[in-house]
Amino acid sequence: MLDIKFIRQNLDVVKKALDDRDVKIDLAALLDLDDKRRSLLIDIEDRRAQRNANSQEVGKLMRTIGRLKKEGEDTAKITGDVAELKRLTANIGNEIELLEKKLRPLTEKIKAQLLTIPNIPNESVPIGLDESFNQEVRHWGEPTKFDFEPQPHWDLGEKLKIFDFERGAKIARSRFTLYLGAGARLERALINFMLDTHTDEHGYKETFPPILANEASLIGTGQLPKMAEDMFRCQDDDLYLIPTAEVSVTNIHRDDILAAADLPLKYVAYTPCFRREAGAHGRDTRGLIRQHQFNKVELVKFTRPENSYAEHELLTRDAEDILQKLGLPYRVVILATGDLSFAAAKCYDLEVWMPSSGGYKEISSCSNFEDFQARRANIRWRPEAGGKPRFVHTINGSGLAVGRTVAAIVENYQQADGTIIIPEVLRPYMKIDLITGSDLQS
Repeated sequence: MLDIKFIRQNLDVVKKALDDRDVKIDLAALLDLDDKRRSLLIDIEDRRAQRNANSQEVGKLMRTIGRLKKEGEDTAKITGDVAELKRLTANIGNEIELLEKKLRPLTEKIKAQLLTIPNIPNESVPIGLDESFNQEVRHWGEPTKFDFEPQPHWDLGEKLKIFDFERGAKIARSRFTLYLGAGARLERALINFMLDTHTDEHGYKETFPPILANEASLIGTGQLPKMAEDMFRCQDDDLYLIPTAEVSVTNIHRDDILAAADLPLKYVAYTPCFRREAGAHGRDTRGLIRQHQFNKVELVKFTRPENSYAEHELLTRDAEDILQKLGLPYRVVILATGDLSFAAAKCYDLEVWMPSSGGYKEISSCSNFEDFQARRANIRWRPEAGGKPRFVHTINGSGLAVGRTVAAIVENYQQADGTIIIPEVLRPYMKIDLITGSDLQS
């Protein structure tokens, strides 16, 4: 969330950011509401000051009355002055109460509007209204070549009986998948391999958070109110199935003040994730690329503002390391302003080579949110030298999306006879070297 003071003092910067994102928001109307709010606050503070002055004067007069009584003097006039002051003070209290009643809905309306304003892109982000303006930063490996006609993962998986899309749809609905045998073990092996790598080699602390989150948590990370239609909601309990572990892990420290010595905090979490994929009809609906339920290993960092962009680069490299260890060709793309997520100031997408499409598909998004999420979730840190707490910067990225990694392995490691080679780093987890169709079947 942007600070209303920042918007007022940097109006041209915010307007340009919205234009670069192709987002239309009436900032003039918002600032007009804020002018009314500030005027009410001034009126309230003036009346509070007068009420305090009156209270002090009443105290002074009461002491005078006490002294005059001891001296046998008449106190009627002063007693009348005290009564009048008390009456005026009570009236001021009523005025304050009425002004505060006007202030509350105005403040709530301003906050609701602030929650709809996206983050300001970092100056290093390319300007462009859609993904066609994204820029490749680097690539690793070369696209896999075959001396036979490769098959898409959904066909291979069904032939090998490791995925069953039809039964997944029968159990739930389309775009839910039933994993079987070696397919289920491959998914589990990848989760454990990713968690082990990020904890043992990259220094992240493992967590296993709730997969249901309340409204405050989703507002904190920026999914609400903008993306409400893309989430599954448990209506009776006012809870949501998380679209990413970013929600749960970031909110571990909602309303906390973190010690400077503890930063950066680095967490990794595996969770199932759930997305309705509203508006995605017709795009990647076959196979495992765009599912309503999928597993993901997520990396989250809390950092000092001055270190956040260096930590963002390191987190991106940690996610890349998984792809390199698996031997999967990929590229790193920096997203243009119009393709950035609502809350991100800068984002790298890792895109893995998928032979079925003859191109690259996103497998991880690594984002720096600066203090955008921290301001919404009130996550702060206190400098060593003391002083006022400051908002942390938050960073996260998939390390990796597990189902998409399964799809990439099946397609890139397939052989002419329809079997699939297990990447070497996964063999200790899988206990087999090759998926043949009879592996791990009962």
